[in-house]
Amino acid sequence: MLDPIISVAQLNKTYDSGTIALDSVDLDIKAGEILALLGPNGAGKTTLISMICGLLSHTSGHVKVGGYDVVADYRKARTLIGLVPQEVMLEPFETVDSTVRFSRGLFGYPPDAGFVETVLRQLSLWDKRDTQIKELSGGMKRRVLIAKALSHHPKVLFLDEPTAGVDVELRKDMWNVVADLKAQGVTILLTTHYIEEAEAIADRVAVIAKGQILLVEDKDALMKRMGTKELHIQLQDTITAIPDSLHAYDLSINDDKTGLIYSYDTKAERTGITSLLSDISAAGLVLRDLQTAQSSLEDIFVDLVKD
Repeated sequence: MLDPIISVAQLNKTYDSGTIALDSVDLDIKAGEILALLGPNGAGKTTLISMICGLLSHTSGHVKVGGYDVVADYRKARTLIGLVPQEVMLEPFETVDSTVRFSRGLFGYPPDAGFVETVLRQLSLWDKRDTQIKELSGGMKRRVLIAKALSHHPKVLFLDEPTAGVDVELRKDMWNVVADLKAQGVTILLTTHYIEEAEAIADRVAVIAKGQILLVEDKDALMKRMGTKELHIQLQDTITAIPDSLHAYDLSINDDKTGLIYSYDTKAERTGITSLLSDISAAGLVLRDLQTAQSSLEDIFVDLVKD
């Protein structure tokens, strides 16, 4: 098995005030994967990213990127990293092209007009190359941030809330950009408040709360392991109380009192649906329709953080 491209071991961060921002965090990220880091506000997502990038000192523990310690070998580690921060901080009077070329120069790379053109075309910014930043939309400014982060050929890209404040259509365009980067071998760590973003593009999911990693798991396996299905049973008539004969099924009545909701585990040997439908009929209730719904990653995330 190949060594992880990012290795975080027993990482702690305690501020002078006594606030614990990170508590014994262990996290390995494989080369070429997309890892979604999910957590509520104040969970430690941005703190963790800042420490991996070497922008924030840690109290104890170790972080390596590409085998380089982010403290002892800061320059070598930082060269491998591209960071797209939450805040849009760009020089408003510079053009898109000059902004990206300047970032490339900061890492000591010689000018390469062909490479810059490739990056700008990939992000649909080529036709805006001579446009001043102040004239761009919010979504386009975020694309410029990604272009800046890619200007020095990083192997790892950190996206900290990359689609915050971006409309749904542009958000999906950004997902396509991320998928293209992965196809080129770039490792991506994504923090997001949009759970559907993680569900759409992530290979694995890490959940963090109160400075601790609660789990790191393959996204599909997590949804299969923790996801439940619901059977929505529409009835011919409204219902205000569940008959005593159906109490064993732990049913609930839907909001508009037109049906019942039955949650079941798809992995169980028996779902109980057949006997439930038989008992519903025996209770004198008349079925009108049946629908099933799968738990989303958002449902799982809310349950994890709540627990």
